[in-house]
Amino acid sequence: MTAELPATLLLHGGLPLHAVRRDRDSRLHRIRAGVYIAADVWAELKPWERYRVRVLAVARTWKTPVFCLESAAVLQGLPIFGEPSHIHVLSAGGRSWCEGDVIVHGHADAREMADVGGLRVTSVADTAVDLARVLPPALALAVVDAAARLLQADGVALDVSERGRSQSNRRGVRQLDWVQARATEQSESPGESVSRAVIEWLGYEQPELQREFSYEGVIDRSDFYWRRLRIIGESDGYGKYDAHDPAAMKAHFVREKKREDRLRRHEGGFARWDWGDTIRFAQLDDKLRDAGLTPLHPREPRLLSTLGRNPRSFARPTASS
Repeated sequence: MTAELPATLLLHGGLPLHAVRRDRDSRLHRIRAGVYIAADVWAELKPWERYRVRVLAVARTWKTPVFCLESAAVLQGLPIFGEPSHIHVLSAGGRSWCEGDVIVHGHADAREMADVGGLRVTSVADTAVDLARVLPPALALAVVDAAARLLQADGVALDVSERGRSQSNRRGVRQLDWVQARATEQSESPGESVSRAVIEWLGYEQPELQREFSYEGVIDRSDFYWRRLRIIGESDGYGKYDAHDPAAMKAHFVREKKREDRLRRHEGGFARWDWGDTIRFAQLDDKLRDAGLTPLHPREPRLLSTLGRNPRSFARPTASS
């Protein structure tokens, strides 16, 4: 976990006096008053990278902010979906207000604090609880799964339901219960976590996670496995290769093709899907059916309808890895 910048921020005082007016300089993109970034660099950033730059710009211009919600999450390495519309900080005096794209949150409950690269943030556990209250349920599950993985490395167990119900804030407590009943550190990416929710809402039985197979002298591991039908599922496209390295991409796909062929020779059906298939759930449904799965329970249309967008972000919920 680090607050290291993905690009250089230019502060007002660091620009040459002879430069053209900064708000008319096409070479610069204004992050906020007094903070700029090279426009060509900004254009190449992914949505969650842009958000991280915006958070760090607030850190450069506000006096000792304490970040929470998505603003803490992006600094701690928790998933971000799209580019969140607001920066979130805690109020020192308990009063809430909004200043531009910064929301200052008053709060009645105590918060554990952590330090990330010299910045003050709510702890991973508190950040997970706060986000699990307000995000769409599948995205909330992805955040809590990721938080559980981070905390497990330190030997700490996370129970968002217990932690949330111990607080005076009653918002989203039923969702905290729903998330906790399904959360697991075994999900290794946001895509896997969201896929598990969608698989359930489509009516399919829940698969085993991270099942290992030993065939032809090689140990392979699958994202999902339906033991009863010997069907393997793979949630792809979440940072498993470096998209900026063509050689790495080619090597990845060659390995995956050999791996998939090997598993197909020894197991039953095989389904592979990506983030788009998961969010547009009808495509994931088709792929699971083609692999040989049949829903055992009715669909849950209300929950499936929450997949289309993240109301807390500008963009569709593309996931950071």
